[in-house]
Amino acid sequence: MSRIEPFEGNHVEIDKETFKKLFPNLAREMELGDNKVSINSVRAEIEEGERTASRKRRTQVDPFANYDPDVIDFLRRCDTEEQAEEIIAYMEKRGEISSEYAAQLRKQLKEKGVRSFGPKKEENYYMRRGGLL
Repeated sequence: MSRIEPFEGNHVEIDKETFKKLFPNLAREMELGDNKVSINSVRAEIEEGERTASRKRRTQVDPFANYDPDVIDFLRRCDTEEQAEEIIAYMEKRGEISSEYAAQLRKQLKEKGVRSFGPKKEENYYMRRGGLL
């Protein structure tokens, strides 16, 4: 009997057939693989995620007007875990991120690696994304 993997926190395990009976449409979508959404980074702090989401609602004329990169933007430029740790320590020392958030980032870095923050932002990333190159 195959089981659905539980997530952290309170959970209930349910077998696949029961899931299909309770949620037939969702089960069908999951089996077909339609409507997939790729997740290429994780933000553990709700407020930071909200700020990022609001920045993405920019106009097409200048998508980076008044853009203020956050710690995740800098981490996405790193090639190694050591570089990422330096960024986290620097921003924590300057008070740009809280000690709690820094600890969450370090945990994510250790457990999931530097690419868990998103794909690497290469040189001229913003110029290319803004259509200037």
